[in-house]
Amino acid sequence: MKNKLLITLLLLVSFLQAQEKKESYSFSLQQAIDHALQYNYSIINANRDIEAAKQKKWETTATGLPQISGSLGYLNNIDFTLQGVSGNAFNPAGNPDAISLFAFGTKQSMNSNLTLSQLLFDGSYIVALQASKTYLKYYENAKQKTNLEIREMVINAYGNVLLAEESVAILEKNKATLSKTLSDTQETFNNGLIEEENVEQLQITLSSINSNLSNVKRLLVIANKMLKFSLGIEVSSELKLTDKLDALTASNLDLSLTQNSFEVSQNINYQMASNFQEQRSLELKLQKSKALPSLGAAFNFGYNSFANEFDFANGDQKWNRFSNLGVSLNVPLFTSLGRSAKTQQAKIALDQAKTQLTQTEQQLKLEYERMKSDYDFSIEEYATSKSNLSLAERIEKKQEIKFREGLSSSFDFSEAQRQLYTSQQNYLQSMVNIINKKAALEKIVNKRESCQKISSIYQEV
Repeated sequence: MKNKLLITLLLLVSFLQAQEKKESYSFSLQQAIDHALQYNYSIINANRDIEAAKQKKWETTATGLPQISGSLGYLNNIDFTLQGVSGNAFNPAGNPDAISLFAFGTKQSMNSNLTLSQLLFDGSYIVALQASKTYLKYYENAKQKTNLEIREMVINAYGNVLLAEESVAILEKNKATLSKTLSDTQETFNNGLIEEENVEQLQITLSSINSNLSNVKRLLVIANKMLKFSLGIEVSSELKLTDKLDALTASNLDLSLTQNSFEVSQNINYQMASNFQEQRSLELKLQKSKALPSLGAAFNFGYNSFANEFDFANGDQKWNRFSNLGVSLNVPLFTSLGRSAKTQQAKIALDQAKTQLTQTEQQLKLEYERMKSDYDFSIEEYATSKSNLSLAERIEKKQEIKFREGLSSSFDFSEAQRQLYTSQQNYLQSMVNIINKKAALEKIVNKRESCQKISSIYQEV
């Protein structure tokens, strides 16, 4: 008995500790976006890409700056390399056919030197410096594109959670109302005043609501985890959303948004296509620069020493200083038109990039018109669904009164209920559509603010 009590206490303590370690978050939509733009996994790696590009830029710059290298060498001639000479090379009276062997050098030698090299001129280096800036700009644009995509992702995920929460609340309310109606109808049937079909029809509707409610609850769990993933937080952590769907919808009703002109040059995809064209232009310059000569210089300074025994650490050992200065000029003369072929390839690639930029511009203009239309339609759809919901509620109420008074069949009442339930979901979905469509429109115009407070809100819908 004592062992069971001890085990129970240990399990309880472990559970409480686990609960204490679980992090809890509470976010409005704007707070969720701000958090994601700092902790989302893609954002973190995009920042690392920029840092790596900065290091790459400095690597390129450093190749044209002074370079210093040092070396230390030691040689031990275990067996000398012998050189052969004819027999009378040093003695004219000697046998000309005889071969004399000589060993040159000392048993041991050591040398040390420093080399300072400097690139004086290289056309490809100048182009590489320009390309490194474009390379960095590419990753900065990529980071900005990631920001916009994450912002839209969080808005959509946040809206999906709110939609699921509102759907659960409405379905539970419908379930409670229908359960009461079913109980009253069952009582009436038990008294023999109505047919059993009326009860069965309501039971079918209630079963459908229970099934939908279970499904929406599962979807709510998934939507909540998807939002946590977008935010870059542990999916097992607790998350509370402080914004409400209706208030969020009202703040995203901005009729002036579609009235502004579209500046395609502000779109991040256009900027990246322009950056790509610039890269191709630099590649063409690089190929042309290879026809220019390159000039470099190097200065060497060092000491060497020779001995038959290892006496290099001896203070009396003689060290011989040497130094030299060299300049090299490399002039490309003829490559059998190979360089010309590479230049033409780079020119074709540049023309393709220009065409791609034009294509991107036209695609973005079409996309903007489509998204603007989608946003306008979402506002119209919201107005329609809100009006339809009001009508469906009145129709359902009238049918319920008629059904209770025996003036309407259970089929008509169930049809009115299904129409009401559909209108409720359409209304909720229309609110989420406004939020999502506006986010998509803001993304294409490169508008980075979220949940912007607007002066004119569409109030009468």
